[in-house]
Amino acid sequence: MRKFTAARHPETLADNPVAKTRILVVDDSRLQRRLLTGSLVKWGYEVIEAASGKEALQLCADNLPDLILSDWMMPGMTGLEFCRALRDLPGEQFAYFILLTSKKEKEEVAVGLHSGADDFLSKPVDNAELRARITAGERIINTQRQLCRSNQMIRDTLAELQGLYDSLDKDLLEAKKLQQSLLPERHRVFRGGTLSLLLRSSGHVGGDLVGFFEAGPRKLGLFGIDVSGHGISSALMTARLAGYLSASSPGQNVALIPDGEDSFVARPPAQAIQAINELVLNEMETEHYFTLMLAIVDLDSGLVQIAQAGHPHPVVRRRNGDIEQFGTGGFPVGLISGVSFQQFEVQMHPGDRLLILSDGFTECPDQTGQMLGEAGLEEIIASLGDMHDEAFLSGLLWKLSEFAGAIDFSDDLSGIMFQFNGDAPL
Repeated sequence: MRKFTAARHPETLADNPVAKTRILVVDDSRLQRRLLTGSLVKWGYEVIEAASGKEALQLCADNLPDLILSDWMMPGMTGLEFCRALRDLPGEQFAYFILLTSKKEKEEVAVGLHSGADDFLSKPVDNAELRARITAGERIINTQRQLCRSNQMIRDTLAELQGLYDSLDKDLLEAKKLQQSLLPERHRVFRGGTLSLLLRSSGHVGGDLVGFFEAGPRKLGLFGIDVSGHGISSALMTARLAGYLSASSPGQNVALIPDGEDSFVARPPAQAIQAINELVLNEMETEHYFTLMLAIVDLDSGLVQIAQAGHPHPVVRRRNGDIEQFGTGGFPVGLISGVSFQQFEVQMHPGDRLLILSDGFTECPDQTGQMLGEAGLEEIIASLGDMHDEAFLSGLLWKLSEFAGAIDFSDDLSGIMFQFNGDAPL
């Protein structure tokens, strides 16, 4: 291999601003190589030579030039075979390939183009035409280089984004653990009834929350919350709201009031929701609002006091299989100050089950987009028969996935099932 470089005189650089283009000349004739090389060096190009297609292929494998001038007819590996082998080399770099040939038939030219050649020059080579073809090739080379740089920038950006995504995904997994920790118990047995809870986010974290708290002697507080939207901001709001209905800090629980004897009793649910509404509007700077169901259960009598703030109607499945829905809907929390909320009562009897479910159930669509609705929910509840506690909630999810035709849901799902047992022994 021989390498030739033009002297960097000011007039040469001015004549050819792309002086660093590297050209490989391939010809079995030493004289033809010298003639081409002399012209190219004079024009300011860096030139290397190869006496055969095999030698040229090795040079390209080691360090691909920008442009190749190759004779077609050579012993051993022809210029056409060299071109095919060149295009099969691994990597994304591109070399502009000009075949030098005395062939002029259209069929043969088409074969050359199909083999990977970019251009042709007829022999004997005219210097003016050669320089014009090289200049045209340089424009394509520069475009290809820009494309490679752009592709590299895209790859670098994607790698950076993947790193950020992996970090965010890790944080979201931790956030999911923290949100699930807001529900430390999924099942509890009381003297008078059993309680089971369900919380399933459509993503890593969600805006649903369910829970319970002691609401005085033989009283149990239940709540279901569904914050508007999905994702991190909704999950952060549920964490804040969990403090307003805390089971571990009754002094901070808005649904409780002191009884004057170092203990706490239940505040009427409607008053509690009204207080929460004002707290949210005064203390939280957020565009989120939420629906809320708050219930106080008397574990001795089975009487349930309920206030509903936009949450789906509570459902009672009687011991005999009858299904009833209660409530008037109400206004969501966190939209307007001064809103009042209605309160109503539900009398439960031994064997009855109370369900408080988020709208992820009734608004779950099937594969045609048709929502389950309240009637569809009643059908599912009826189909579960005598299943109870956690098995009932698992069955509810299974039936919902059958309806939706999928195991993943577009909305968060949360629910409470309380079965009143009265004086039945534990």
